[in-house]
Amino acid sequence: MKNLFVRLIILLGLFTGATARANGMSNVLFYIQPYEYTNELKLAHYSQEYWYAQGPMVEPLAKEKLEKLYGNVTMCEGNQTGKMLVWLQPRMFYNSQLRVFYGKITANVYTDTGKLVGSYVGESNQLGYLGIKPDYWLKKTYTTAMNNVTTKMKADSQLQTLIDSPPTSAATNTPCSMVTLLPVPKIRAMSF
Repeated sequence: MKNLFVRLIILLGLFTGATARANGMSNVLFYIQPYEYTNELKLAHYSQEYWYAQGPMVEPLAKEKLEKLYGNVTMCEGNQTGKMLVWLQPRMFYNSQLRVFYGKITANVYTDTGKLVGSYVGESNQLGYLGIKPDYWLKKTYTTAMNNVTTKMKADSQLQTLIDSPPTSAATNTPCSMVTLLPVPKIRAMSF
């Protein structure tokens, strides 16, 4: 009975994998924790405060940069599959005395089995004013950090081999549901 169940799961996996390839399966799935959409960061300079959520700001930048590098890229939702999963973890800090935005994006890349292929960190600092167009300075800082991440990803030959290799079966597709099995980053009390 157990063998029959295993065979049924494998057969179902092959069918859904073939359907995903026919529908234009993504090369890369990227994931940003829901925490980054619901919990806002506070940047402050004396009496000025600016609150924003990192997820909505980083998501379009990440999609644009990863699409330039890998082609078909999708935000991780539901039962989508792809060749690899990129977990993005944005960070931001504003030094009010120096008026510098410090941004950091960590991209952890996983295979279908949850194996960490590599961890790529992009950092940036941008002189800017919190009171004058803070969205502009934040986007510029995140863009530079994301550019650094994609440059490091492009330079990694092991990662390029993974993305360039043709899928041998549905078992080599990384499902979005895998994010529940990945280790959660340490809880952070501050933004950096």
